[in-house]
Amino acid sequence: MTTYKISLDGDVLKVGFGQPGNGDQVVRDAALRLDEMIASGGFSGGRLLKIDGPASVAVSYLIANKIADLYGAIAVFDPKIGRPGYKTYIVAVTHTPAYKVGELIETDEPQKSKPIIKVVLCGPPQSGKSCLREGLKQAISAIPGAPYPYVITACPDGEGAWFSDAAKRDPDLARRLKDEYKAKFTPEFAQKAAGWVRCANTPLNIIDVGGRITEENRLIIREATHAFILAGDRDREDILRWQEFCRDLNIRIIANLDSDLNGKEDTINTVLPLLTGSIHYLARGEDVSSRPMVQALAQLLVGLCRG
Repeated sequence: MTTYKISLDGDVLKVGFGQPGNGDQVVRDAALRLDEMIASGGFSGGRLLKIDGPASVAVSYLIANKIADLYGAIAVFDPKIGRPGYKTYIVAVTHTPAYKVGELIETDEPQKSKPIIKVVLCGPPQSGKSCLREGLKQAISAIPGAPYPYVITACPDGEGAWFSDAAKRDPDLARRLKDEYKAKFTPEFAQKAAGWVRCANTPLNIIDVGGRITEENRLIIREATHAFILAGDRDREDILRWQEFCRDLNIRIIANLDSDLNGKEDTINTVLPLLTGSIHYLARGEDVSSRPMVQALAQLLVGLCRG
């Protein structure tokens, strides 16, 4: 099985992650598939190619290098912009005056009619949310037929989706880069992040917000549909505040989880109507995707998407 899938449907290049794998393997698999398609005449060239699906930064560079010269312009789907329910693309490469870099191409192509889930990962700081987020992405990606878990980093702390893999290889470098990228949580950023969540139209969106109950987070979270709360043993009062915060915004809470840093195993207390229990040792660099609670949460989110 490949770690990256590529196919051509008319003027749309469909891309997406396959089996879990490291970034270098994903790039090699993507390159192999592109070379196969080029050799077989799969890319006939043309005025415009639209790319639809998730890609790492490295894979994006690879695709551009391989096929950019075959088309007058290349536009990339961005689920955070455009009309809700319809796909909008951003022109990223152009060799023709017919298209300008940054131009939006709105289409009448609807998103699938399945529910659009926008679930907020919330809770106090230092509870292991980033570690859980990465493990949850991997667990969902391993479920056959599951939608891609699109992560919206709605807090300017510099810890994007790249951080987990970087921390596994070089923790000091990852921390230094995070500190360099960190920005202030301003009202302007909150407005922008709220717009990302509002316009998100992929089936499954995971929104990572800051660990404080603030007006900025209120602005962002009110655009979501669901939430799950993660907190450590010392944060019992914070859990109650986050619960009240989400309920005031009419956000359905689907899970209330304890982060047990010193624990040896996960515990699952209840599944429905609320997933409760604990996740043990959410430490940076740990692969938590196979943990029982992470698996249960992944199945819960995929089930919501399937209606």
